[in-house]
Amino acid sequence: MALALALLAGGAEARALSGVRMPDAISVEGQELTLNHMDVKRRYVFDVYVWGLYLTQKPSSNQEAIASNQAKQLQMHFKRNVNRDQLVTAFREFLSQSESLRSPEMRRLSEQLLQSLRGVKKGDSLLISYVPDQGLVVAGEGSGGANIPGKAFADALFTAWLRANPIQ
Repeated sequence: MALALALLAGGAEARALSGVRMPDAISVEGQELTLNHMDVKRRYVFDVYVWGLYLTQKPSSNQEAIASNQAKQLQMHFKRNVNRDQLVTAFREFLSQSESLRSPEMRRLSEQLLQSLRGVKKGDSLLISYVPDQGLVVAGEGSGGANIPGKAFADALFTAWLRANPIQ
């Protein structure tokens, strides 16, 4: 099933960080998500991308954000060109640091995610969404598209992300 991504109508407000504007609210598969956190990922002195985390409601903890069986989305908006090899290497390194992603099944699913990645240009985005009853959906210019069924891999990925990039 294709992931339907749309901005909510009605002139949604937006937040800006490092020149990247992200709407305060989006819709994923008919569920309204709000922007809970924005941050900049830097490599040395360069801003590589601005990321935002969209959730159905503001969590009281990172664990609550992960455990919730509601739609959530991680958006990465790139501030510079990143070729495919660089992007795959960065993701592979990130994924390998997570203990919950080291089992053979999780490594297989990680490879599926990695295989979907493409090089990005300044202004491109990568969208990683969890959709209940569907699983993890990877979209945007930074991916050829991937659907990874179930909640286990999505939980492991969001756990790793929020451990490395806490929102509280």
